[in-house]
Amino acid sequence: MSERPARKASVHSHSVGSNQLGMRQFNERIVLQAIRLHGALPKADVARMTRLSMQTVSLIVDHLIEDGLLLKEPRSRVRGRIGQPSVPISLRADGAFSIGVKVGRRSLDVLSMDFAGSVRTRETLEYPYPDPHTLFPALQERLARVIGALGDGARKIAGVGVAAPLWLGGWRDFFDTPPDVLAAWDDIDIRERIEAMTALPVEFAKDTTAACAAELVMGQGRGLRNFLYVFIGTFIGGGLVIDGRLHAGPGGNAGAIGSLPLMARDKERRAGQLLDTASVYVLEKAFVAAGVPAAAAHDERAWSPALRGLSEAWMRETCPALATGIASSAALLDLEAVVIDGEIDRILLREVIGRTDEALGAFDWQGMTRPRLVEGQIGPDARAMGGAILPLYAHFAPKHELFLKPLEA
Repeated sequence: MSERPARKASVHSHSVGSNQLGMRQFNERIVLQAIRLHGALPKADVARMTRLSMQTVSLIVDHLIEDGLLLKEPRSRVRGRIGQPSVPISLRADGAFSIGVKVGRRSLDVLSMDFAGSVRTRETLEYPYPDPHTLFPALQERLARVIGALGDGARKIAGVGVAAPLWLGGWRDFFDTPPDVLAAWDDIDIRERIEAMTALPVEFAKDTTAACAAELVMGQGRGLRNFLYVFIGTFIGGGLVIDGRLHAGPGGNAGAIGSLPLMARDKERRAGQLLDTASVYVLEKAFVAAGVPAAAAHDERAWSPALRGLSEAWMRETCPALATGIASSAALLDLEAVVIDGEIDRILLREVIGRTDEALGAFDWQGMTRPRLVEGQIGPDARAMGGAILPLYAHFAPKHELFLKPLEA
């Protein structure tokens, strides 16, 4: 079940390849990275992007085709060019697989992803709060089903990537839970528990950092080099990309926009955090108080005529608060853009983006650059898909250059 994919390369700190004899495995990772980020490419374009010689690229591509990680696409002629049509080289979808696990405050997601980044199978479990006593047995069952669904492909699984909040037991006053249920998470190592369930290696990242990784590799990150990523989920959170690379920070918590402090409106109240206002959980509570299921906050019902007033009230608080967090972040980080995504209906998400952008207009931008706000492209699956990306990059990307953007010539 857990045969490791071939060619685990050595690591290197440069952003381009080397033609030295001992660097073939590293160069293989550079080639794979270029094709993953830019799609099917002729060998000449791979050589240009990686700054490897054409001869080196040709040898590497042939080896990777032989290993079942790359394949040749039908020949294509580039408009305006004279000569033989080029042969694009692409990732072979069934060359390797990975498993992504998202352990969230409202749901558990387990999915399998192929080498080209497509989701093959998915299992979901929803709950009012994460109880470790029931969650881990349910997770083990779902892992078994997702891995089993890959059939012979299971022997090509690179590993399991886990996306979860760093403090899953935190903010206990937000949830109506039995005593000590969330506190039990304080003594649990999620990665260790999941490693015990399979014979596969396990990678771990904060849930919104993993979501940011998915956006970087498969979404807006293809065209951006410096951005703050914001994910509006049960709690709002984020990730950070600097110079085209995912920046997790020394504690794995970079981009934690949900924890940004907000000034109290009166002296009687303590200063809160952005997540106290801008999280979907706040909208859930408003819906429940109106006799509507909490799940309606995450789908098209939130923007229906019957519930639009409640969503409007939530946005009147959320968007100015989010704008404050973005302006503060822009002053410190000199951001190119802010990518906003979430597990809410896309129409509601676009309303949030538009109104937040409008709220940014009230700030004095002298001495700093106002970032543009863009809609994320991955959606609710971003955290689990980001988790699945982690083992693929551990095996097939240059380790010190995770999420490298190959330089254009």
